[in-house]
Amino acid sequence: MSQDAPSRLACSRGGAGRSWSRGRGSPQSSQQRPYYRRDRLSPGRAEREAEAQDARARGMDVERSQPRKGPGRKGQTVKPEDRRAEQSPSPAHGDTVPHPAEASLWEQFMARGNLAEALRRVEQNAGAPGIDGMSTKELRPWLHSRWPEVRSQLDAGIYRPQPVRRVMIPKPAGGLRTLGVPAAVDRLICQAIAQVLTPVFDPHFHPHSFGFRPGRSQHHAVERARQFIADDAAWCVDFDLDQFFDRVQHDALMARVARRVHDKQVLKLIRCYLEAGVMDGGLVHASEEGTPQGSPLSPLLSNVMLDDLDWELDRRGHRFVRYADDGRIYVRSERAGQRVMESITQYIEQRLKLSVNRQKSAVAPAVGRPLLGFVFFRYRDGRIGTTVAPKALKRAQDRIRQLTTRNWGVSMERRVKEINRFTVGWTVYFALADTILPFEKLEKWSRRRLRQVRWKEWKRPQTRYRNLRALGIPDRDARSWAASQKGYWRVAGSWPLQTALPNAYWHKTMGLKGFTDPYRRFREC
Repeated sequence: MSQDAPSRLACSRGGAGRSWSRGRGSPQSSQQRPYYRRDRLSPGRAEREAEAQDARARGMDVERSQPRKGPGRKGQTVKPEDRRAEQSPSPAHGDTVPHPAEASLWEQFMARGNLAEALRRVEQNAGAPGIDGMSTKELRPWLHSRWPEVRSQLDAGIYRPQPVRRVMIPKPAGGLRTLGVPAAVDRLICQAIAQVLTPVFDPHFHPHSFGFRPGRSQHHAVERARQFIADDAAWCVDFDLDQFFDRVQHDALMARVARRVHDKQVLKLIRCYLEAGVMDGGLVHASEEGTPQGSPLSPLLSNVMLDDLDWELDRRGHRFVRYADDGRIYVRSERAGQRVMESITQYIEQRLKLSVNRQKSAVAPAVGRPLLGFVFFRYRDGRIGTTVAPKALKRAQDRIRQLTTRNWGVSMERRVKEINRFTVGWTVYFALADTILPFEKLEKWSRRRLRQVRWKEWKRPQTRYRNLRALGIPDRDARSWAASQKGYWRVAGSWPLQTALPNAYWHKTMGLKGFTDPYRRFREC
């Protein structure tokens, strides 16, 4: 028995009828304390808390699970590296620094930076005013005084969008297309919503969907289709959705949006815009289906609605491209195309509750079927090339004809400026074509149109004779053609006028850019 054993035994006997508690002042606890006490050199609880509080005040991250180096502990820490390099340069606010919580989708939508970017895009895109008559140029001054009220209504969930203004525009292939022009402030809100929803939905869209997506364009869709045709896909199933933007069911669309958006405020606001109504002829009509084609939010909602179709085609193993409501499925035989057309039409009408335009949809050879203004052809060595579709060439000629009409009483400088604005943009889009022949034809034809405009400007025979002589035409030919009774188009193609007004006169003197030079520059890039 140790030396402490008699003393412990004596304390336990104490005295007759007397019991000792194990409290702080009991003899038993005071004598047993050295037995349970740790080493006096190791830090106690109060010292550890003081050390942790001091570390938090210095901005350090304290890991209590890691053993520390200190008095009475011979071991080293598991992470001995210097932690002072991880300290924040900014002082801590209080004893602890709370971890920043991730902003909700509604907070991202209402963020100042997101709204500023949306306003910049709305002002850049311009566009016609809505039913309130306010243009995009007047939007910024209006927001300085009215935005706090609009924001409070948005946060409270009582904001109601204005009905869109219905506008009918002609389609290139005939018929009319219905557009819904929203008010300027609603255009701003829709643009802000689209900016925060695009990162949520776009990464999950199918890779073969190219319409209205960042980093994708019509050129990517045409190149992908060219690859499919080069891989022995000789036939294509061209399916066109009939009045897609006017027949989308709201419940079906919102169900697909709610798959990835769980913020109820955002969902409610999107539903309000779908049901905002349409003003036509001074009367407001309720919107029971469809999305207003013209709103910044409509392109994203169309991709959300048709994403199920894309993944269904992928599940079946089809090779396809889709741009908005225009899709192509590439197969190897006509029989396979007919079978795919029947099954896909059934899926679209029964599952998506949409309608397929059977007059525009067809199963046709892939080489001769136009896609987004381009048409494919096959070289002699088997390679697949692209060129401008005939309908696109006709639309370009119609636009040039409008800009070179003889009844438009503007100066030649103004006319050439408007033509350059159209030709450069048109050439940028169709520079993907592998042949320069369509561009040469359009340029030659547009120069002749300008010559007949100039010939009409020289109204009197004396003025025509004087100008022809000043431009180097011999006297006899100048007199003959100045008194000619032939039409403007016939004279514009004659050798005296082509000699007097050569190509260099239009391109160098008047600044006409034409089609071929921009095409060559873009092809080189």
